[in-house]
Amino acid sequence: MDKWKEECGVFGVWGDPRAVELTYLGLHSLQHRGQEGAGIAAADGQHILCKKGKGLLSEVFPALPDTLTGRPYCIGHVRYATAGGDELENVQPILVRSKYGSVAVAHNGQIVNAPNLRAALEEQGSVFHSSSDSEIILHLIQHGHGSLLDKLTAACRTLDGAFSVVVLTEKSLYAMRDRFGFRPLSIATLGDGWCVSSETCAFSAVGAKFLREVAPGEIVKFSAHGVESVQYTQELRPALCAMEYIYFSRPDSDMNGRNVHAVRKASGRLLAEHDREDTQADLVVGVPDSSLSAATGYSEVSGLPSEMGLVKNRYIGRTFIQPTQDLRDLGVRLKLSVNASVVAGKRVVLIDDSIVRGTTVRRIVRLLRQAGATAVHLRIASPEIRYPCCYGVDTSTREELIAASQSDRAVCEAVGADTLKYLSVADLEQLYGKNRCCYACFNGDYPTDLCPLRADFAVD
Repeated sequence: MDKWKEECGVFGVWGDPRAVELTYLGLHSLQHRGQEGAGIAAADGQHILCKKGKGLLSEVFPALPDTLTGRPYCIGHVRYATAGGDELENVQPILVRSKYGSVAVAHNGQIVNAPNLRAALEEQGSVFHSSSDSEIILHLIQHGHGSLLDKLTAACRTLDGAFSVVVLTEKSLYAMRDRFGFRPLSIATLGDGWCVSSETCAFSAVGAKFLREVAPGEIVKFSAHGVESVQYTQELRPALCAMEYIYFSRPDSDMNGRNVHAVRKASGRLLAEHDREDTQADLVVGVPDSSLSAATGYSEVSGLPSEMGLVKNRYIGRTFIQPTQDLRDLGVRLKLSVNASVVAGKRVVLIDDSIVRGTTVRRIVRLLRQAGATAVHLRIASPEIRYPCCYGVDTSTREELIAASQSDRAVCEAVGADTLKYLSVADLEQLYGKNRCCYACFNGDYPTDLCPLRADFAVD
């Protein structure tokens, strides 16, 4: 794994007879957050039906089943496997039926105390059918007391880590967010109904009007009685994952009141300001897609033209097999092509969002040189990634992170660039807000007391 793996995406609609169709459209807008599985659960006031499968949304749903359509309450999920494997039973939503009724859950994030909770629940007689964190939420509901809202409140107080969750019953929809707000979750109006999404870009696709974000530590219930909000804790430390701005989210989404494209563009401007007198270059090239906004910002400040030096093939199959180094290199060529007539004979400032292992950027630098670039100055719109994430991002071993064990100079030499510069954590705090984001993968400051990866990544 060289690039960060995308997060999962959740979407929900309450109170619209087109809920299933709208959820399908919303999930299409969130497909970048997960390509390993997709599912939809829909309710008609009496029953919940669920269909899900492995693969892209269009592979799981070549057509929407008639048994699902027409139901006015719905939740959906696109999955990248962070906790649990890629087995079908881990694909969401997860639906259970009991004497109290049916409940379906879809979850984005990772619960750091999941192993302890699972062990305790098994001691109490719970039997798990998957290895997904999401099933833990359902068992906590089953063990709770009072109304479902009471049970969810108690469950949220028990969970530690990252969770943005949508819960569906036969008649109601709930949206819940952890007390840190690690993962985004927003609410929109949809005619006389409501819509919930991991990213605001999906609201445009279904004609919904953004209302507000689900606050950290909040549960919002949508039902025939209207909208009810419960703040289940006052122990809050807002810590939206900084990688949402840097890499995960679509540029047309808004988070914490900031547009993702605008923030990325500002990061490029800041890179150029740090670079103003040091770098001799002819043009700027952004790595598609998440670095294009930063490349635009760098261009504006530096005065260098931003050119399409790299072209992304959007039709490459996602299951391309790469058993040898030669085939891996060919895979990069299939995914990214160099516009040789743009870069030949030029000194290039290459803008990328981050470096994880360094293998992909090394291949890109090599391709640029093979196309005739006379210099490649690598600029990264984030700091050095030196620590793992235990909140739902797939970095679990120190060996994966090239900057965890090598100096900037060594990384520069390893990837074949002429020069290498990053933004700093202080730069990100200036761009995103000092006390509004989680920067743990850069500085090791984990918001939660419990992080199972903390010891492995202690500073040497």
